[in-house]
Amino acid sequence: MKIKIKLIIPFIAVLSMIFTNSVLFGAGSSDDEDENYDEVVDANYINGKEQAYNGKYDEAIVYLKKSIENDSKNADAFNMLGYSNRKLGKNQEAFKYYNKALKLDPRHRGTHEYIGRLYLNLNKLEKAKMHLDKLDSICFFGCDEYSTLKKAIEDYENTKLVKNY
Repeated sequence: MKIKIKLIIPFIAVLSMIFTNSVLFGAGSSDDEDENYDEVVDANYINGKEQAYNGKYDEAIVYLKKSIENDSKNADAFNMLGYSNRKLGKNQEAFKYYNKALKLDPRHRGTHEYIGRLYLNLNKLEKAKMHLDKLDSICFFGCDEYSTLKKAIEDYENTKLVKNY
């Protein structure tokens, strides 16, 4: 019995660390399992993301544009520019930035989720489902972006209401 407990406790600890890291670091980011992925340490990006998630979209855009001036290949910054513009109702601008993020990183989970939400805002369910399918193929063991977009699509299908997803 003591041997089983000694084996189970480390196993549970490892699983909890894996789960915690995927939840904390996965949301809205590139495919972290891509060996070419570099962690973003740009202060403008970090400040812009924080402003965006606090609902200060105009301020976020200022920071995020500075971020892409310094690093024009930062898919995360382009994704957050799309997010901020979507939240401001600037759909064409949002598409421009989301498409740039996907051009830089076709497996960018956050962008697939957010562009799917934009398609729901525009009453284009099939396009949203296309990005859900893409997330399904990217997230082998599931991911938050897949679950969140799936829930938004289910809500949309149940209510047939266009919301600011």
